[in-house]
Amino acid sequence: MATMMKTDASAAEVLAGLPEEERQRAADRWRVHRLREEVAARPSLWKRLGLLLTLVGPGILVMVADNDAGGVITYAQTGATYGIGFFIPFLLLMIPVAFVVQEMTVRLGAVTGRGHAEMIWGRYGAFWGAFSLFDLVVANILTLVTEFIGITVGMKVFGVAPIWSAVGGFVLVAGVLLFLRYTTWERVALWIAAGNLVFVPLAIAAHPHWGQVAAALGSWQIPAGVAVGGFLYVILANLGTTIAPWMLFFQQSSVVDKGLTVRDIRAGQIDTALGAVMMGVVAIALVVLTGTWVYGTPGAADFGVHRIMAALAQSPIGSVGTALFALGLVEAGLIAAIAITASTSWAVGEALKLPRSINLPPQRALPFYLSGLMGTALAAVVVLIPNAPLGFLNLTVQVVASIFMPAAMLFLLMLLNDPEIMGAHVNRPWQNMAAFAIVAMLIVANGFYGVSVVFPHLL
Repeated sequence: MATMMKTDASAAEVLAGLPEEERQRAADRWRVHRLREEVAARPSLWKRLGLLLTLVGPGILVMVADNDAGGVITYAQTGATYGIGFFIPFLLLMIPVAFVVQEMTVRLGAVTGRGHAEMIWGRYGAFWGAFSLFDLVVANILTLVTEFIGITVGMKVFGVAPIWSAVGGFVLVAGVLLFLRYTTWERVALWIAAGNLVFVPLAIAAHPHWGQVAAALGSWQIPAGVAVGGFLYVILANLGTTIAPWMLFFQQSSVVDKGLTVRDIRAGQIDTALGAVMMGVVAIALVVLTGTWVYGTPGAADFGVHRIMAALAQSPIGSVGTALFALGLVEAGLIAAIAITASTSWAVGEALKLPRSINLPPQRALPFYLSGLMGTALAAVVVLIPNAPLGFLNLTVQVVASIFMPAAMLFLLMLLNDPEIMGAHVNRPWQNMAAFAIVAMLIVANGFYGVSVVFPHLL
């Protein structure tokens, strides 16, 4: 006991000499170290589980936030337009795709202790750093617009005017970011993210034809007579809502701010895998829900989220289930807005060398926090513009994310294959093959869509 107290006292002396954000991270690392010592001294399933639960967070959070309001609307419109035949197996494939991409950010953050923007600026210079930052900020603001679409549409079901739901959403995002230190911020965000699972029981309560769902897994059936351009557009939208540039920046910076190290890579991989499965299950549940009860309705291909919810009210889930769907839409917008705002702040802070950590109080790092909150405020205002084409904007934002993603992936791959940076943790051959296959898939899908727009009769 005396030795432990002496060690704790020495640790406190070391922590006292560190900058505030580093002191908070070091305190978190010390807590993990103590948990590891307890597991080593008296190993048990509960202690191992406690250690794992302490380490997880960024992976689950980034994946669940990826099922954002724009994603929920996209999946709902996908099921309503094309049914379940093609997109259930497609979304099942997206689970390993998302894992392959995001797992690389875990290793990069844990090995280097630096965020994604900082790595690009430091390794490839100001031009490419500014290029990647510009892509991120533009894509983030556009994506945040879809989050506020979800928040305002969802709250309108409960009689809340769009201006109040937009203002309330912004205040909540700002409050969580400004006044919670990283550990508390992460746990609050995870509790909000848990609401994303509401779509799974809703899909089950809708009593879909499970035989058709099972048959879809092996059919990849495209409905007859679909327009190729529109179909490719929806494929790109689904790709863009599964893997997006903000996710790379968010998870790597989150790993750094959480204080994870090389010893935590395995836990980070488990965290990311769990998140990817949760993301895929929720996405498939949404397609099953609308593909069962909205697909085939006259004009369903043109339905916005309002009309989709009206159609669901006539399904077995009824008005109560539709209200839960609306709450899930609000939750999806909030959790994604929290994550995307943080990703902008981290990236801008890293690029401009600002004090950058959610552990910092606002008075110490106000420029860091404001860089993200300004984009979020702008997105909240855009949603309130009268007669804005919100439904079209939602799908377009997802397509833009898929267009930006190949460039972001190439930067990530160059960093992961640099032995000076990664040492023994460079990408293995199978990881490179999988990642390049994903980049090729994005480029080919974007190329075909471009051809279908320029030469609509060719396809």
